[in-house]
Amino acid sequence: MKIIDKKSFLPTVCVIYTLLSVGKIVLEAQTQGKFGSDQMNMLTILLFSFLGTLVLSQHYRLAQLPLLLVAVLQYVVLIAAVLLFTWISGFFSPLHPKAYVDMFRSFTVPYVIAALVYYGSLYLEVQKANQLLRQIKEDSKNDHK
Repeated sequence: MKIIDKKSFLPTVCVIYTLLSVGKIVLEAQTQGKFGSDQMNMLTILLFSFLGTLVLSQHYRLAQLPLLLVAVLQYVVLIAAVLLFTWISGFFSPLHPKAYVDMFRSFTVPYVIAALVYYGSLYLEVQKANQLLRQIKEDSKNDHK
């Protein structure tokens, strides 16, 4: 039995890369005695990736609502978190005059792409499951004849 196969290869690479990147950030912060903006940016990307994935993964809890409404609600929650994070970070370091616009754009573009890929994959999975169910029903009818 293989632990890493075709299906788990890319997720395994991503997890290893993430662990190495975070480890490098922590090690640099300790050895250099400073925590720079590059390290903060990388951890911010990790945080937003985590939040985006978490919120997208909860779509099934809102299955009774139309998909477009769910996607909009998810986006509103996430962009509010991003803008709140930006506002809070302003207490610790000065913000660029266009910080909110930049954060909005920097989060929205990758999120929309990721959400489209996620929901597109989900749609294809549902179509495949529906096709399988139709096939099972058809086979069941033919067996009872």
